[in-house]
Formats: sequence, structure tokens, C-alpha cells
Amino acid sequence: MSAAPWLVVPAAGRGRRMGADRPKQYLTLAGRPVLAHTLARLHAAFPAAKLCLCLDPGDTWFDPAWVPFADWRRVAGGAERADSVANALVAIEGEAREDDLVLVHDVARPCVALDDLRRLKRALDDEPVGGLLAAPVADTMKRDDGAGRVAATEPRDGLWHALTPQGFRHGLLARALAAAADAGVAVTDEASAVEALGEAPLLVPGRRDNLKITHPEDLALAGLILAAQASAENETAPAGVAER
Repeated sequence: MSAAPWLVVPAAGRGRRMGADRPKQYLTLAGRPVLAHTLARLHAAFPAAKLCLCLDPGDTWFDPAWVPFADWRRVAGGAERADSVANALVAIEGEAREDDLVLVHDVARPCVALDDLRRLKRALDDEPVGGLLAAPVADTMKRDDGAGRVAATEPRDGLWHALTPQGFRHGLLARALAAAADAGVAVTDEASAVEALGEAPLLVPGRRDNLKITHPEDLALAGLILAAQASAENETAPAGVAER
């Protein structure tokens, strides 16, 4: 399958860990809101995609001018990420087919590389289960004892950091999230919900600079990553191509 995917971007979070005066998706990054950067990246990779943007119903920060997609809709976000994604799947169920690919991407990941986005889509075009961008764990992993001391060192072989986007067929993802909700199982990402059905999502290696902005220092780091990515793109652009 090579049709343009559906995109779901949960953006209803409050980002309290940032300690800011607004949700983190509206903090300024390189002169623009984080949300605007993220949507621009997705649009550059998938200009024909249809977007579901999940926002808090009481959101007063959002500006539709930040959305570059021609076909998009605003969906009410839920209390948790899974609730927002489930709401988006319900909102498009009259248009989306059972086997349409849905890519879910964190609004707080504005640095995702275009090559990673396109490579993930290619990897999932004929993948029946679905999968996600992920990066092998590089650091030594410690498990604590609950009191701030090391209880054990965990082998890192076979461990991966789950990134986004994560992509699954509309029907499968809807069933997985509904089953988790019915069972009262908390899911932190789409892959874990699909795993709970007994499926094994595909791990697609992604770049480590696909940072999720979570803590205050992450905003400055994201700015450095964007600048480095832009510099690398300019260095590899053919002669005579204007900078974007």
C-alpha cells in the first residue's frame, strides 16, 4: 500500500513538568511554537496526508494558521494520550478504511527527521501489524530499589527506546485501544496496546535526535538539534538551491 497516511497528533497535554505559563506545544522554539515545527515536519514528509489534531476543548493558545495541511480536522483531546488517539480514530471511522495506515506522532517531537518519517512509511506500507520508530538503548541501564539506590544493572541487549511516529492500521489500532480501555490497562503508547493483543510491532531504527521535549532543558536542546539539522541540509543541498 502506498496511499498517503492518516496522521494523528495528540496535543491536548498540559506539560506541567515544563513549569511554563502555557502548554509545552506552544512554547517558542526557533521563533515558532513547538506545534508549528512538528506539523511542518510532518507536512514536508507527507503533504497529501489527512491530519487529526487532538486539542484540549478549552485550548485558547491554538492558531489554525500553524496547520499547513489542506485536509485536517480538530478533535477533542482526552484525559490521556490513548483517549485522544481513540477520539481521533472515532472521528475518521466514516472515512478511513479498516486497513488504512494511521501514523501517531508526539506533538513534542519537532526534530523528527524527514528521512526517518519516509522510511517508516515505506517499512509499514506492506506490514500487516504495524510498527514504530525506535532507537537501540546505548546507556547502561540501572533499576532502583525505590529508595534512590541501585538495585540492579539491567542488560541493555535487545532494549530499545520507543519513539514516534508509531503506525498501525486503523481497524487494528481501534480494537487495541478499545480492548485496553475495557480491561482497565494503562497504555503509554500505541505499540503497547497492540502488543497486548498478542501482536509484535516492527521496530524501525530511527535517529537519536528525535527528541521529546519534556523537561525545561529539552527546549534549548531541541533548538540546537534543529540548527544542526538545518546546517547539515544546507551543506548537502545541490549548488544553486536556495535555503529554506
